[in-house]
Amino acid sequence: MQYDVRLVKLVSGETVMGNYDADSKTLKDVVLIQAVPAVSGSVQLAMLPFGFPYEEEINAKLDECHIMYQYAKVPEELKNKYLEAKSNIKIASSLNAVSGGKDSGSLLL
Repeated sequence: MQYDVRLVKLVSGETVMGNYDADSKTLKDVVLIQAVPAVSGSVQLAMLPFGFPYEEEINAKLDECHIMYQYAKVPEELKNKYLEAKSNIKIASSLNAVSGGKDSGSLLL
């Protein structure tokens, strides 16, 4: 299955991410991206189901007409976290023990 993951700003001002379906011109499996101030003064990103707190499943669908702006590039780490949250499968590039990398702590799930 091919994913066309897009990061967009809605006419309501919310920043969301989802899988774009060109046939139906909709953004599917939408998650809300929220900036959360951290104690250190930096900003972390929280990824929540679009219907949160009333819906806990990632299955919201939005028509293209609600999209005001599409970001040109989706950061790879953000895309991986989205796919992990949607599928409950850990992506190897984001596993610190496997890659030996340092966790930036910039994303919350």
